[in-house]
Amino acid sequence: MSEKIVQLNEEVIKEQFKALVRGSVEETLNELLEAEAEKLTRAARYDRNDQR
Repeated sequence: MSEKIVQLNEEVIKEQFKALVRGSVEETLNELLEAEAEKLTRAARYDRNDQR
Protein backbone atom coordinates (compact mmCIF):
# COMPACT_ATOMS: atom_id res chain seq x y z
CA MET A 1 0.00 0.00 0.00
CA SER A 2 1.42 3.39 -0.94
CA GLU A 3 0.99 6.40 1.29
CA LYS A 4 0.79 9.93 -0.01
CA ILE A 5 3.16 12.29 1.72
CA VAL A 6 2.46 16.01 1.73
CA GLN A 7 5.28 18.41 2.37
CA LEU A 8 4.64 22.05 3.16
CA ASN A 9 7.17 24.79 2.67
CA GLU A 10 6.36 27.18 5.49
CA GLU A 11 8.29 30.11 3.98
CA VAL A 12 6.43 29.84 0.67
CA ILE A 13 3.11 29.67 2.47
CA LYS A 14 3.99 32.71 4.61
CA GLU A 15 5.00 34.75 1.54
CA GLN A 16 1.85 33.82 -0.36
CA PHE A 17 -0.33 34.61 2.64
CA LYS A 18 1.46 37.92 3.11
CA ALA A 19 0.86 38.84 -0.54
CA LEU A 20 -2.80 37.84 -0.26
CA VAL A 21 -3.33 39.96 2.86
CA ARG A 22 -1.45 42.91 1.38
CA GLY A 23 -3.56 42.78 -1.80
CA SER A 24 -6.76 42.54 0.20
CA VAL A 25 -5.84 45.49 2.43
CA GLU A 26 -4.78 47.56 -0.59
CA GLU A 27 -8.05 46.84 -2.41
CA THR A 28 -10.12 47.68 0.68
CA LEU A 29 -8.28 50.95 1.29
CA ASN A 30 -8.65 51.99 -2.35
CA GLU A 31 -12.39 51.31 -2.21
CA LEU A 32 -12.72 53.34 0.98
CA LEU A 33 -10.76 56.23 -0.50
CA GLU A 34 -12.86 56.19 -3.65
CA ALA A 35 -16.08 56.16 -1.61
CA GLU A 36 -14.82 59.11 0.44
CA ALA A 37 -13.88 61.03 -2.71
CA GLU A 38 -17.34 60.38 -4.19
CA LYS A 39 -18.94 61.58 -0.98
CA LEU A 40 -16.87 64.78 -0.91
CA THR A 41 -17.35 65.61 -4.59
CA ARG A 42 -20.93 64.29 -4.82
CA ALA A 43 -19.96 62.57 -8.07
CA ALA A 44 -18.56 59.21 -9.06
CA ARG A 45 -15.18 58.90 -10.71
CA TYR A 46 -15.17 60.61 -14.14
CA ASP A 47 -18.73 61.90 -13.60
CA ARG A 48 -19.55 65.56 -13.78
CA ASN A 49 -22.17 67.48 -11.88
CA ASP A 50 -23.24 71.12 -11.59
CA GLN A 51 -20.78 71.89 -8.79
CA ARG A 52 -17.76 70.45 -10.59
